[in-house]
Formats: sequence, structure tokens, C-alpha cells
Amino acid sequence: MATILVTGATGTIGSQVVSALKGRSDVTVRVAVRSAAKAESLEGGNVTPIDFEYTKPELIQKAVEGVEKLFLVTPFTPDQVDLGARLVDLAKAAGVKHIVKLSAMGADVEPGIQLGRWHRTLERYISGSGLTYTFLRPNNFMENFINFYPPGKDGNIYLPWGQGACSFIAGSDVAAVAAATLTSSGHENKAYNLTGPEAITIGQAAATIAEVSGKKANYVDVPEAAANKAMLDMGMPAGLVDAMMELHAIDKAGYAGEVTDAVRKVTGRAPMTFASFARQHAAAWK
Repeated sequence: MATILVTGATGTIGSQVVSALKGRSDVTVRVAVRSAAKAESLEGGNVTPIDFEYTKPELIQKAVEGVEKLFLVTPFTPDQVDLGARLVDLAKAAGVKHIVKLSAMGADVEPGIQLGRWHRTLERYISGSGLTYTFLRPNNFMENFINFYPPGKDGNIYLPWGQGACSFIAGSDVAAVAAATLTSSGHENKAYNLTGPEAITIGQAAATIAEVSGKKANYVDVPEAAANKAMLDMGMPAGLVDAMMELHAIDKAGYAGEVTDAVRKVTGRAPMTFASFARQHAAAWK
């Protein structure tokens, strides 16, 4: 059986990749966490937690030992390229053969925005490493409406997106593609732009959330300066704020509205609609 190491295993996508791989008889899954002793809920069947930190090479070396395939999620930090490149180097030295990297839609656009440049720089590093790879480039996640910009106590979703539409994708669909590319052939040295089946505005998303939750949900279009100040006031580093504002500008301009059929091609099924996602997660907004 092939051994797969999943980084970012407690995050939005990594956790769902673990779920998609759990219980399979053809792979063993090693999940990278800060403390394996505190990750007992992940353990079981073919899944084993292991201590991991991007800043500790000695832990990385133990984590990649005996691993054939790696699901790579880099942290959202200004040094993410350096951290990712070190993991790639140590993985290659340990005998890892294939890397599936969670990237971002638009990473291949030149010159692109900062978030895309970070991803593209690491993509190039991986492609030059001699290892085979698959780059997953998803659009914004539907889970963002739960984790990052749910309706507040006043029922409002505050974002500087104007009327820009986005083809949001469910994390479970990204995870399904990841699981397929980690466990089957034919995906070597390919990149997939992953989207949901339709492009919707934040206002439309808010209306759907209100419908399924029975709670007030409205979209408030925030001026860019106010959004910038709010993130700085939250303590986010200025460089990351600038990167997020670039992303918001892309969304506002409508560049995130592209719809692709990559999920269907890789998994054999259509991606989830936002309405279906909202019904599944209605309790999150109640």
C-alpha cells in the first residue's frame, strides 16, 4: 500500500482530504499535525497522526520517511514559499515520488496578484524538482461563508466585492479531486482549475444563507479602505493585508466568475451547488 502524507490536515481542505482517504484499503494515510498526542480524533483505520511543523526540519524528515505521495498545503505566511520548498527538498530526499499541491485559481496568470505569485513560485520549484506533481487550483471556498465571513450578529456579511460574481467551490469537491489524484494515475504533471457549477454574487449567497438558516443575512459592500483598515485593526500583517486586498479586487472585478468542468472530469460527478452546500451546513448559521 502507498503511504500518503497530508499536510494542513486540520484545515478546511486538508481535513476533508483525510476524510476522503480514510477507510480505503489501498493506502495508508499519515496526517501532519502540530501534536499527534492531541489528534486522537483523526486516528483510526488507515490514518495515523504524526508531529509536524514547517519550521522544524527534524519533524519534517520523520514525517516524510517512507511516504510515496504528499498532499501539500502551505501556511498563509509571507515565508510560505521558503517553507514549502524546504518540505519539497526533504520529501524528495526521503523518496517521495509525487506531490499534489493545493494552489489557487489564477496562479498561472502573469504577473498576477501576490497570492498567486507565491503559489506559482512554489509550483515552479516543484516542477523543477524532478518529482511528478498535480497542481489543484481551486476558486474561493464555500466554507469561507462559515469560517471567515459569516453573517455577523447584525446579520450582515461585510466584503469589498461590489457585485462581482464568483464560482465558489465546496471543500469536499476539492478534497474529492485531491483523493483521486493521490490514488490513481493519469494526473501526473497536470494542473486543474477547480470551480463550482455556477458563479454567484455575495448578495445571492447571503439570500441563500438566510433561506436555509431562517436568520437574517444581507450583503454590505464595504469600501476598500474600510476593509483594509479592518484587517489591520485585527492584527493581520500589512503584507498579508495587501495580498488579501488584491484578491478582493480580483473578485470585485468579476475575474473569479469562470466555471470549469475539472471536478466532473476528475471525479466523474458534478460539483456541489452553493444551495446544496448551504442546506448541508445550515446549522453553522443558526
